[in-house]
Amino acid sequence: MSELDFEPGVFADWLHGATGRSGETVVTPMKGGGSCEMFEFVQSGERFVIRRAPLAAVSDTAHNVVREFQVIEALQGCGARVPELLAACDDSAVLGAPFYVMRYIDGEVIRRGLPRQYADSPAAQGAIGQELIDALVELHAVDWRGGAIERLANPEHFLERQVERWLHQLEGYRCRELAGVDAVARWLEDNRPGGGELTVMHGDYKIDNVMFSRTLPPRILSLVDFEMTTVGDPLIDLAWAMIFWPEEGNLIAIAAPGSDGGMDAGHCQSPQVLVERYAKATGRDLSHFQWYQAFAAWKLGIVLEGSYAKYLSGESKNPNHEFFGFVVDQLMERAQGFAV
Repeated sequence: MSELDFEPGVFADWLHGATGRSGETVVTPMKGGGSCEMFEFVQSGERFVIRRAPLAAVSDTAHNVVREFQVIEALQGCGARVPELLAACDDSAVLGAPFYVMRYIDGEVIRRGLPRQYADSPAAQGAIGQELIDALVELHAVDWRGGAIERLANPEHFLERQVERWLHQLEGYRCRELAGVDAVARWLEDNRPGGGELTVMHGDYKIDNVMFSRTLPPRILSLVDFEMTTVGDPLIDLAWAMIFWPEEGNLIAIAAPGSDGGMDAGHCQSPQVLVERYAKATGRDLSHFQWYQAFAAWKLGIVLEGSYAKYLSGESKNPNHEFFGFVVDQLMERAQGFAV
């Protein structure tokens, strides 16, 4: 988006009513934001961000930014690294869709490659993985019982629901033979760990859903994208983060060694090292972690298959979605490798 599709004056009036803030308000579109839309606004020399649901949400529950605001609000002051909030609005008359406002975080997001200052300092890169684990440990340590997060979640029988839930989603767009998807589903059901602990669970925890410092050593300033946050099994978060972590043969690794701007191979920890760091910090039993690794690869394959199905049907012209078909096949092979 290069131009605003709402009236800044209407937003400024709402902001004044909601927070008491006033003054000249300059609003500009931002890149990023994932599934939601982002706008920066500056007022009295301070920078803030608007996170707005898509104008054409696929359902009433998709991109529920007001719920996301409530989750982040509940995490304030609990030891988790979260953005500072101002206010939320569920009235679409203001910006065309619900939104919330948070303080601007002056940081870096690692996606295709490392920030230049990180790439130029290989010895400092080990802190990237360490911080990724440590911030997750902090989130999983939050006491969620009796608060807003518990009311927003459905923690009962969380793990038992997962395989059926994602198979049901796949049936909505299954359009080709997907090798391994049903066999892995059966293995997951037959080998599901029992009595898992429940914690606050980010739901989409990975290296590009955190914001790092611009200065060295790398330090996570805040976690972002809490759309899928709930109460669930913390090891799902850990396995999800590791499926994107740089590793030999991992097609979806973020900033992989050898790629343009990728991590230095000599300072990039293996997933096993990071998993052990998590286990040591939390004391959790990871003897069944292989199940979570199989589930993460299987679930991600199902998620990406939805985009590939749209490409096959002509609903999507995104060239990345064509490539997803190959990625899904590789993820199912990966899941089968764990499901033994």
